[in-house]
Amino acid sequence: MNSGDPLSLERQICFALTVASRSIVAAYKPVLEPLGITHPQYLVMLALWEAQPAVAVTELAKTLHQDASTLSPLLKRLEAQGLLTRRRSGADERRLEVSLTREGKQLRAKAEAVPGAMAERLGMSPERLTALHSSMLELIEASRTSLADEPGRDERASEARPGADS
Repeated sequence: MNSGDPLSLERQICFALTVASRSIVAAYKPVLEPLGITHPQYLVMLALWEAQPAVAVTELAKTLHQDASTLSPLLKRLEAQGLLTRRRSGADERRLEVSLTREGKQLRAKAEAVPGAMAERLGMSPERLTALHSSMLELIEASRTSLADEPGRDERASEARPGADS
């Protein structure tokens, strides 16, 4: 492999990000198993813990940079686990709201150990992880800015949103 080649696979940021994403999600799996949730479900729960008492599915989807239709199966599974409820808003029946159950709220106390466990599992200092996080946010903003400046942006922006698996 020629490291000077601009098309070398190892030099592509998209490749590094894809491999890093898969690796991080795999590293979370054994940490989240005792909580009974998957990584995508963990992200939903994090957003819900911030959005109490209730949040519209459309707002939750926006927070998670996903489509509401992508979230629907995740929410159904979390509801079946007794961690949240989904209800139509009394003020606007078109609005589907999600709220945590008592069990969902209690899960937060157990989840507080996840960030520390992940830092330990990765063998990285909190400072290094904070720096990586800042770099990722900068990269996300740069990609959004470049998409916003292009014609046909709406179609590409929805394709660029990270999807959720469960």
